[in-house]
Amino acid sequence: MIPSLISLRNEYLSVSISDLGAEMQNLCMHDGRNILWNGDAAFWTGRAPILFPIVGRAPNDEIAVGDHKADMAQHGFVRRSVFKLDDVTAHMCRHVLQDNDNTRHSYPFRFQMTVTHRIIDKTLDVQVIIENRDNRSMPFGFGFHPAFSWPLPGGEGQVHHVLLDNEAEPEMVRLQDGLIPDQILASPFTKGRLEITPDMFCEDAMIFPSGSGTGLTYGIEGGPQLKFNFENLPNLALWSKPNAPFLCVEPWHGMAARVSASPQISERPYSLELAVNGAIKFGYKAEIRL
Repeated sequence: MIPSLISLRNEYLSVSISDLGAEMQNLCMHDGRNILWNGDAAFWTGRAPILFPIVGRAPNDEIAVGDHKADMAQHGFVRRSVFKLDDVTAHMCRHVLQDNDNTRHSYPFRFQMTVTHRIIDKTLDVQVIIENRDNRSMPFGFGFHPAFSWPLPGGEGQVHHVLLDNEAEPEMVRLQDGLIPDQILASPFTKGRLEITPDMFCEDAMIFPSGSGTGLTYGIEGGPQLKFNFENLPNLALWSKPNAPFLCVEPWHGMAARVSASPQISERPYSLELAVNGAIKFGYKAEIRL
């Protein structure tokens, strides 16, 4: 089945969203300058996948919920699920995914996920609501995984930074076969400031379990920038591939499993337990300063 696209546009921005994974496919200025990664298969075909019900890998790519065990690909199944378009205007669209036979085979819960994309002036606003419609508490992890142009339009040949709003120096971990090791590394930030260089991704993603705060700026100091604010997303990862022209800014609530950990979702770092009939909201806003 060929995915369907919804396009939103205002005087500053245009964005398109696929019903496959409710994933953004492009984010452009009115003059066509592209801010979102283009999905070139030579590097990485993703653009802005949504991660659920796990973030990262599971041990042996298998999860467990009580006695229920099933295969689970990295970052879960939502990014490969077809959503239903629930509402659309010139500046907003809302997609909905409900559990089905396929999802319940691997993740035995009844749930609903609602994804809303909105553009307001020069700001992209992405909101997700997850509802537990089962008769028991529901463990899961959730994350965003958007990739942005590096360099940003107008920033060619210039050094890009990530600047944390809280000016913190959060500790870092590096993945080991896609899992979280015990080793904690010193922060690469200095007073909340990190210069982004291609070689820093030779060992995969830079993951910050806590302390990175609720906002950051990516781009060139005094030049093109993206200003982010996060809602209910305490974990952060920065990722690219060596010499790839994109940077992923990944706010999460939930982490990859630890090395030698149980496959139980509830035992993953920063996992959530959503009560029966409970709902929880996650989101980020990105103000484009080009």
